[in-house]
Amino acid sequence: MKVICETPRTYLREFLLSDAESFYQLNLDPEVIRYTGDAPFKSVAEATDFIAQYDQYEKYGYGRWAVCLKEDDSFIGFCGLKYHPEEELTEVGFRFFRNRWNQGFATETAKACIAVGFEDFELAAIYAHADRENTGSIRVLEKCGLNFVKPIVYDGQLANLYCLKRQAYETY
Repeated sequence: MKVICETPRTYLREFLLSDAESFYQLNLDPEVIRYTGDAPFKSVAEATDFIAQYDQYEKYGYGRWAVCLKEDDSFIGFCGLKYHPEEELTEVGFRFFRNRWNQGFATETAKACIAVGFEDFELAAIYAHADRENTGSIRVLEKCGLNFVKPIVYDGQLANLYCLKRQAYETY
């Protein structure tokens, strides 16, 4: 198991095939994927295939990471960095089980992922997008120091683009 970083309450690690059941359950909740543009997995086997074929760690050195509670090692969602080669940018993103919303996990882990991006991978900037109606995610991005850049269309949905430059992070 490769742990990427820790926060006071969690650790982030690369996905394991054993995460498939939890990953399937996470994406099964329509409220969790409401603003993502993603369809739920059709089965645990489909979630297993997704994890087995997930090549972001090998291609770019980073990706989305499983978020686990330190107290019991339970999978509560994911957070991490995603490289978009067509736009040549890296974004931070997160998704948590609904019973973990409004407890600070998204902000706590997104800040840790941003630190990894700037400190370990020396990224010049980290971006994020959020559906314009997703006020919870927008608040998280703002708490992490990302600033509104412009309105965009992302995966066919109206969204906002946010960015944090390395220089601003270093003074944040």
